[in-house]
Amino acid sequence: MSACTLGSDPESAWALLSHRCAFFRACLAFHVLEGCAYGCCLEKLNISKVFCDSITPSRVCVACTFVHGQRRQGKNQCLDAIVMSVSPSRTAPDAPVKNEARFSRDQLTLILAALPDPAFILTRSGRYAALFGGADHRYYHDGSSLVGQSVFDVLAYDKALWFALEIEKALASRALHIVEYSLAGSDVKGLEDAGPEHSIWFEGRVQALDFPVDGEDAVVWVASNITEKNAIEHQLRLQSETDPLTGLYNRRKLLDVLAIEFDLATRTRQPTCLLMFDVDNFKAVNDELGHSVGDELLATIATGCRRALRSDDVLARLGGDEFVVLMPATTLAEGAPIADRLRQQVSLELQSKLQLFSTLSGGLTEISRSDATIGDILRRADEGLYHSKRNGRNQITVV
Repeated sequence: MSACTLGSDPESAWALLSHRCAFFRACLAFHVLEGCAYGCCLEKLNISKVFCDSITPSRVCVACTFVHGQRRQGKNQCLDAIVMSVSPSRTAPDAPVKNEARFSRDQLTLILAALPDPAFILTRSGRYAALFGGADHRYYHDGSSLVGQSVFDVLAYDKALWFALEIEKALASRALHIVEYSLAGSDVKGLEDAGPEHSIWFEGRVQALDFPVDGEDAVVWVASNITEKNAIEHQLRLQSETDPLTGLYNRRKLLDVLAIEFDLATRTRQPTCLLMFDVDNFKAVNDELGHSVGDELLATIATGCRRALRSDDVLARLGGDEFVVLMPATTLAEGAPIADRLRQQVSLELQSKLQLFSTLSGGLTEISRSDATIGDILRRADEGLYHSKRNGRNQITVV
């Protein structure tokens, strides 16, 4: 409604407008103090400039721009005067102002350009509508050439489709959507050479925008370089899963892999063999030649096993001088010659490299329908191992 229709009582009109809009008083005062074209509203309400001077303008309410809805000049002047206010809304005219800050358009441009990580505005169709920040070429490439293009123009189709689907997920959920992905500068057509030469791991934090961009729904996609963090996490994961002496999987990782294979074998009836073996008279090697020779023996066994086994076989050090080999998609009839070949080749390698005439004894078994847990499989293989020991060592017993 127009301020001119509020009646002739200026104080009543002022109270009504203040009730309807908490910021209206400050807006009207702002109009007078700044010489706004809408100062005529105050004249028609017969509100004096002196009265307005007693009010401290804080934040311009958008509602004031509708006093004369036919004209937009006042709104533009107000928005130009105060581009942004980050102070909390006032609930009363005398409420204190906290953390108030205002930025000009030029300052906002500089703030966006200074963002440490690149922030892309991506539309639903996958078009790069804008890019802010991420100017440090130690961590990022210059992606300004992407603006105006589509992900389908600059990326391989499968990668572009992945981006498009993640944008859809963010738009559908309207909540913060977090993804991780790898991308190299060479993966993006037309990208500037300046930037990291290696592939970069990114954490993408994707949030739907509440307004359309060029007629399309859009998201802001902040891409943070997490390559170093991922490398550290990978190293820590390897240390937690790997035996430091041999470089093989440790007991913890073996049990994880065995649990997966056990579940697969019981569901699909896929045959899977497990070999458990150790070094005959290993204690004597440690006692007579020292623990350093014993460690070298274990490391040589690991090297020999890698050469003797297939690429799909899983090799782990269970503890001490005990090792386990998991053979997926392998029956007992197929696994027996593999296990025996491993036993012979490792013994020959110990002789040629360390001049040690050490042998191996083991037990070979297959995952069975009667097995309730992975512990049943390990116990059966262990029984086969000790059966080989009792029968003279240097052999594999099939259980």
